[in-house]
Amino acid sequence: MNSLNSEAFTLFGQHILWSDMIGNLFGLAALALGWRRSLWTWPVQFLAGLILFGAFFGHLTGSAGKQAVVMVVALYGWWQWQRGKGRGEDGHIAVRFATWTERAAMLGAAAAGTVGVALLFKAYPTLSWDPWPDAYIFVGTVVAMYAQARGMVEFWFAWLLVDLVGVPLNFANGYAFSGFVYVIYGALVLWGMRDWWLRSRNSARPVLEGAPA
Repeated sequence: MNSLNSEAFTLFGQHILWSDMIGNLFGLAALALGWRRSLWTWPVQFLAGLILFGAFFGHLTGSAGKQAVVMVVALYGWWQWQRGKGRGEDGHIAVRFATWTERAAMLGAAAAGTVGVALLFKAYPTLSWDPWPDAYIFVGTVVAMYAQARGMVEFWFAWLLVDLVGVPLNFANGYAFSGFVYVIYGALVLWGMRDWWLRSRNSARPVLEGAPA
């Protein structure tokens, strides 16, 4: 992993690390596959998390911890989408808007989780250079991926809110490629949000087992 954490090149005065670049390219591919509702989004996301864990570990502990949780949620997402991949007429996962109860639960978990993780980082300063934004990204990513695993359109809104903090945080801490990729994430999020939004309004009917699609 030491070779992956070496400098690949310099871009606009920013030093680009191999691990930062490769991990984020896999993350970008995972987001695009998620937009297409492909089951492969989860193993690609797992690999991205593994590489970025190595990139962040020892520098941004919150971001490294986020990647560890990302890998766990990726396994959950794979299992969840395997179970539900036949629910849509096209054979992919069916998407929907969350209920108000689910939205309230996710917002509550995001708020409480951010405060709890930030206080942990402040109590142990070596864990993070930027406790509050680092905690926000950590918890926001977990909430976003959970919503994605459940096929909720709100997944895209959660990612957009994470991006708003993730871009400046990564640039400020020397992970320039992460910052650049987060900008691209923003564009993909907007396109993916529109696609899932339209699909949720045309809710696919469940396909009965043994019946023709």
